[in-house]
Amino acid sequence: RSFLKSAGGGVALGATMVNRGRHLLFAGGPEYSARAIELVERSTVIDMLAPLWISPSKTMKMLGNPDNFTAADYAPYKDSGINVFHIAIGTGGPDAYLETLKFLSGYDSFLARHDAWFARVETPSRLDGTKASGKVGILLGIQNAEHFRKVDDVDYFYGLGQRVSQLTYNARTLIGNGSTERRDDGLSDFGVGIVERMNKVGMAVDVSHCGDKTTLDAFEVSKKPVLITHSNCRALNPNHPRCKTDEAIKAMAAKGGVMGITEVRMFISPTEPTGMDAMLDHYDHVAKLVGVEHLGVGSDIDLLGYDAMPPDEYKQLKAGYKSSYGFRDKIDIDGYKFAKRPFDLAEALIRRKYGDADIEAILGGNFRRVLKEIWTV
Repeated sequence: RSFLKSAGGGVALGATMVNRGRHLLFAGGPEYSARAIELVERSTVIDMLAPLWISPSKTMKMLGNPDNFTAADYAPYKDSGINVFHIAIGTGGPDAYLETLKFLSGYDSFLARHDAWFARVETPSRLDGTKASGKVGILLGIQNAEHFRKVDDVDYFYGLGQRVSQLTYNARTLIGNGSTERRDDGLSDFGVGIVERMNKVGMAVDVSHCGDKTTLDAFEVSKKPVLITHSNCRALNPNHPRCKTDEAIKAMAAKGGVMGITEVRMFISPTEPTGMDAMLDHYDHVAKLVGVEHLGVGSDIDLLGYDAMPPDEYKQLKAGYKSSYGFRDKIDIDGYKFAKRPFDLAEALIRRKYGDADIEAILGGNFRRVLKEIWTV
């Protein structure tokens, strides 16, 4: 707030900040309107899929020895405008249990070592207090549920700090079917038991990568809201399996859930060019279909972007998915500053004539509301 006053950037009129020019928020740019800056500053910004590092080698370096992470490494996260990072990764296959244990224990060590900078977000009160703490919030999740070998494992991993779990990644599991499977028979009886236990302990059910029938089954079975943390709209990208149908989006809203929009090129549009306007069309579609109260951010990207990955890891990433994923030369969208993305998004939503209250809800208010509801048992 003091920045805005010294800059003379805006005048508050009712609930809306009138833009009185543009301002250099960080050294080296870019410039943002006073209204966009104010919206981000007063919001608890939650990105419901935002790994700290996409690069596997960097992840191993930082989690393997937390002392490798320095104040210079921390600065971009503090300056990003994002208050809570949901850092879920995909584990799976025969070693899913051990892989997930290693991932969560790695973050336990990392957060313990850097508790002056980061705060674990695992309760409604911690979610409410993250912004005021001045720390960057970390929400632990997994983009699969194969580490749940039995229903009681849900309780065990909840005890380790996991607060969100996708029911499946892209492949078929004992729980249900992923989005790129040839057929989707929906949730199994075991999967129903997993959802019921997640409801009981207060772990959020996420269906971002699930197949269409498994997605709809989750909405039917769950007694609590179900999340689509990071996906896009199939109405705008008809042949992509990672996008959600209007039927699914309506079912999500009817259950009281929230859908986060990704910033991944091939999920957003099947054609070029693919920039911010194409991404914003997905925000508009969900808002018009079910209402702004069911809309949020799930970038599915770190602060650097996929295209900044080491070439060998970038190639390996693309090779790890079926052709239905539709990778093109680039994965990142054009004209978007990933390191400052809440400011870019706020600015873009202003251009699309969203009101201040709606922008605050999209930036994090909606996910904050629904996570508190799910976590309260």
